[in-house]
Amino acid sequence: MKFHQLLILPVAITALVSCTTLKTESTTSAKIKQGVPGGEVVQTTTIRATVTGLDAAKRKITLVDPEGQKFTVTAGPEVVNFQQIRIGDQLKMTLTEEIVVRMAKPGEKAHEAAAAAVGLAPVGAKPGVITAATYQTTATVTAIDQHNRKATLRFADGTSKKFPVRKDVDLTKRKVGEKVLIRATEVLAIRIEKP
Repeated sequence: MKFHQLLILPVAITALVSCTTLKTESTTSAKIKQGVPGGEVVQTTTIRATVTGLDAAKRKITLVDPEGQKFTVTAGPEVVNFQQIRIGDQLKMTLTEEIVVRMAKPGEKAHEAAAAAVGLAPVGAKPGVITAATYQTTATVTAIDQHNRKATLRFADGTSKKFPVRKDVDLTKRKVGEKVLIRATEVLAIRIEKP
């Protein structure tokens, strides 16, 4: 199972936003240790919009982003606090993605793992949801291309992919058969706030 298949988002806003050209704020940070393969990358993306229209009968919300782009979404039945939304309220959606990659220690037992959680705003509050999912997998190094600085990894599902290797990593110290641990975490928070 792929990590991105774990996330089931209870609000229609997410599907719409993923296929629009809304203005986003994004930050990325990376933590690496010189000469050590792998590291950690965290990317946070925030989208903001203002509620400019409501159709309670059809559960439709019209939103405008800071650049003036207008879009409409339908709130599903899981948005139990729909009646709390007002014209002028602010939508804030924040997606944080973290990828951690490291070499497995000799003899270390690693396994596939996945976990997910969803939290909704209490009844009577402004609508909001937070989802979190983590997926861990192990890949095996099947080839090392020293000249082009690439390593080929084979995953548990049988697929393989080539990845670039940073210049500070000494590839002569790496070997075919080594295991690579990969953990991906994704947290999505969506909330409606008073201006």
